[in-house]
Amino acid sequence: MKKLTIFVVSDSVGETGEAAVKAVVSQFRPNFEKVRIRKFPHITHIDVLEKIVQIAQTNGATIVFTLVEKNMRLALLKTAMEYNVPVIDLLGSMLDLIETSFDEKPLQKPGLVHQLDDDYFKKIEAIEFAVKYDDGQDPRGILLADIVLIGVSRTSKTPLSQYLAHKRYKVANVPLVPEVKPPIELMQIDPKKCFGLVITPEKLNNIRKERLITLGLTEDAFYAQHNRIEEEIRYFYSIVDKIGCRAIDVTNRAVEETAHKILDMLELECK
Repeated sequence: MKKLTIFVVSDSVGETGEAAVKAVVSQFRPNFEKVRIRKFPHITHIDVLEKIVQIAQTNGATIVFTLVEKNMRLALLKTAMEYNVPVIDLLGSMLDLIETSFDEKPLQKPGLVHQLDDDYFKKIEAIEFAVKYDDGQDPRGILLADIVLIGVSRTSKTPLSQYLAHKRYKVANVPLVPEVKPPIELMQIDPKKCFGLVITPEKLNNIRKERLITLGLTEDAFYAQHNRIEEEIRYFYSIVDKIGCRAIDVTNRAVEETAHKILDMLELECK
């Protein structure tokens, strides 16, 4: 029974080359099991290429490669020709085309696709985390979070959590209400990763009135009364003191400004 061996040579993990080979082989489905794929990942030195070509020659294999550095590509093509080993350059033609189109040299750095993928998935994971542990829905997230936000209602905890999530930080936020005992997890975290959000009573009064109108309720509800707001803010500071965390006045700050202030504080703590 005829079989085909394909060596996938890459300066990264080799997933691109392997996926391309499998995509092609899938078009010959009855023979799928007759194709053997062997990966040679993280090949970054020219002297290793000749050894791989020699092994390919011994095994009657074809070489498919995804090398981004031009000298490596040319060396493999030259060596394969010398040993009469069939070889396919998956990236070279596209790299040359784009280089010519933009009149710009490629970075020639292996693994950039995976760096982008990792960055993307970290962001998605952080966004999902922020949604799951928003508004104190599940206090278990407090201990898992990179950043914990606390504050009374309407202090921008949720939009700030989402903004920080897009920066790949896992954020949990917890509303503080005088009648509700805060989750015990708040007292178990490192105070350096917890940030209290506070706002002036006057500003909060206006925000809550607008919120009530939006909901079709009267603006003189208990939720928006000055006495109630002042009580909540006093309670807020009592919890901040118990945790030992920092409070940030968000009265006239955009979400982006508050986020940058938090990240600056975290960075200082790391130094």
